[in-house]
Formats: sequence, structure tokens, C-alpha cells
Amino acid sequence: MSTATARRAHTARAGAAGNGAAGTPRLSGQLAAFGRSRSGVLTGFAAGAALLLVAAPALLPIFSLTLLGKFICFAIVAVGIGLAWGRGGMLTLGQGVFFGLGAYIMAMHMKLADAALFGGTGVPDFMMLYGSGTVPGWWEPFRSPVVTLAAVVLVPGLVALVLGLAIFKRRVKGAYFAILSQALAAAFAVLLIGQQATTGGSNGLSGFRSFFGLDLADPANKRMLYLLAAVVLLVVVAAARQLMHSRFGELLVAVRDQEERVRFLGYDPATVKTVVYVLAAVMAGVAGALFVPLVGIISPADVGVTPSIAFLIGVAIGGRATVLGPVLGALGVAIAQTSLASTFPSFWVYFQGLLFVLVIGFLPGGLASLPGLLGRMRRRKDDADDGSLPSASKES
Repeated sequence: MSTATARRAHTARAGAAGNGAAGTPRLSGQLAAFGRSRSGVLTGFAAGAALLLVAAPALLPIFSLTLLGKFICFAIVAVGIGLAWGRGGMLTLGQGVFFGLGAYIMAMHMKLADAALFGGTGVPDFMMLYGSGTVPGWWEPFRSPVVTLAAVVLVPGLVALVLGLAIFKRRVKGAYFAILSQALAAAFAVLLIGQQATTGGSNGLSGFRSFFGLDLADPANKRMLYLLAAVVLLVVVAAARQLMHSRFGELLVAVRDQEERVRFLGYDPATVKTVVYVLAAVMAGVAGALFVPLVGIISPADVGVTPSIAFLIGVAIGGRATVLGPVLGALGVAIAQTSLASTFPSFWVYFQGLLFVLVIGFLPGGLASLPGLLGRMRRRKDDADDGSLPSASKES
């Protein structure tokens, strides 16, 4: 092959790259840049809001809408895990604890309200069967709606604050932190099971009839609950993105990647980690409080080790380092679980575990990193094709 022929071949490949094959990565790059721009983020957020607040209520029946509301609660938990794990490097295997705290606080208020509205005695029905027939003193504050709403936020946050300071000040991290958080979830579930007279034991709390005076049997109220959960998800996503792009978000990433250097610069990594751990706990507590009126039951099976790991799997599959990755991953896993677990009840757990292993082993960044990975592979292929020109010239 002559030099002129090689040049013509290179020109042809360049032209093809500009007009055809390489047009795809160029377009994907433009789309990625649009997604990162402010207008692109606002457009995507508006589209998501329209989908959740307009399209879903208009198209889905009440049963499916309530089910979607349940999945949205899981997505709210996933956003907090994405902050703590994806940005902060804290593998939280015990978010079920904070989810359960918010859920049980709301459930206690609803049981007390139902007992006052429909029972007349003011004592929840299960306490008449398994307890002494009197309401324990630590239940009494939750008769107040204001106290209940404040407790849904403050109790998970305070528990996370105490745990975070105790753990991170001692520089516990990595696998030790993961095991400790998982042990807390297991202990919390065992504690609930052992308190049959006050928490319903393994049966949990169920049979709710009203939510702040609204009849839960009314489809309009169920639709309102779904919309409330969707609005909370949108607010949480917007807050998480703002936090990620703030200076605190950059400091959090620095703590994750180079904790000792951050400490050398005068910052306290334990404080940074504790703040994010508290935020994730508050998100989980709010999600639990929304879960109870939507689903109608809360039990130790919803707050123990298994659901805590399920939260994590959704985040891992979606992409823990992004804003929308945990949301989409949590929604996808929840939908797949509902579809497959009913048909193959014993198969779903193995499939879930296999999916988690595959994602961690072959796609650590989750599905959110797939477009970037494909783009890099395409660029390497193009670079390899361009690198064949010198060898062709030599042959000539």
C-alpha cells in the first residue's frame, strides 16, 4: 500500500467517524453534557415530577398507585444510602433500624387515634388481647399529631447522631462499620419481636383505619397519600443533588477517598460522616412514616437484616454515586421483587443475591455507570483503529 493510499484510507475512516459510526458517541456525549448542565437537570427533574404527579395518578388504578407509593418509600431510603455509601463511603447495612423507627412511631399514633375514634377506650385492640389493657407511658406522647411528626424526624436523627459519634470518633469504618450496622438491625428486630404487649411482637402493628382523621378506605385519601410520598421523594432528590454539588459534598468525597489528608488539613472526618449518616437516617425515618399508611402494616420483617440488605442492593444496582441511580435501582428491584416473588417465591432471594454479586463484581458503579463505560470502550476502539495507520504506512 502506498503512502497516498494510506492517507486516503485514513481520510475515509475519519469521514466515516464524523458522519456515521462515531456519530453515536458524539451524540451520547452531547446528551451526557446536557444531562449534567443546569437546564438539563431541571428538564429531567420536571419530567420526573410530571411522570410521578400527573401521569401515574391519571393512568394507574388505586391498587397499582398504592403499590408505586410503597416503592417510592424504598426509593427515599435509597437516596440516603446513596449519600452515605456512594459519596461518603459508609456501607450502611442497617438502614432498616431508622426506617422502622419512623414507621413504628407513625403506627403507634395511628393505633392510638383509631382507638380514640372507633374504640372509645383509647387503648389499641392488640393491647386488650396481649397486654394489660392500659397504654404504656412511652406511647402517650404519640397521641399528639405534632409530637408524632416531630418524632418521625428527630428520633431517627438523634439515634443516628449518637451512633455516628460513637462509631466515627473511634474511627470505625469499612467492614467493621458494615457488620456493626447490620448487627443493630438484627438486634432491633429481635427487640420488637420480644415486646408482644407493646409492639405487637412478630405480628407487628396493622389494621389502621384513619390517617390524621382521614378515612384510609377512601380512594381519594389513598391517592393523596401517594402524592405525598411522591412529593417527598422529589424534595429529597433535589436536596441530595444540592448537597452533592456543594462544598460539603466535595468534602464528603474527599473524606471517602483520602480521610487522613482531610484530617491533616484541619477537618474532622468523623463530624462530616456523622452529618451524612444523620441525614440518611432522617430520610429513612420519613420513608417509614409514609410506608405505614400506604401499606397498612409494619412488622419486624420489614425492618430487620433482610430488608436492610434489600435497600442496599437496589442502590448498588442503580449506581450508588449518582443522584438518580439509587432511586431507579430501588424502584427496579422493588418492581422485580413484586413480580418474581409472587411467581417464584423461593427463587427471588437467589436471583437477588446473584444480581448483587454480578453488579459489584463487573459493574461496581451500577447501571448508572454503563453509558460512561460503553463510551470509554468505544473511544478505545476508535483510538485502536486510528493507531493502525502508522503500521499501514510502514507496510507501504
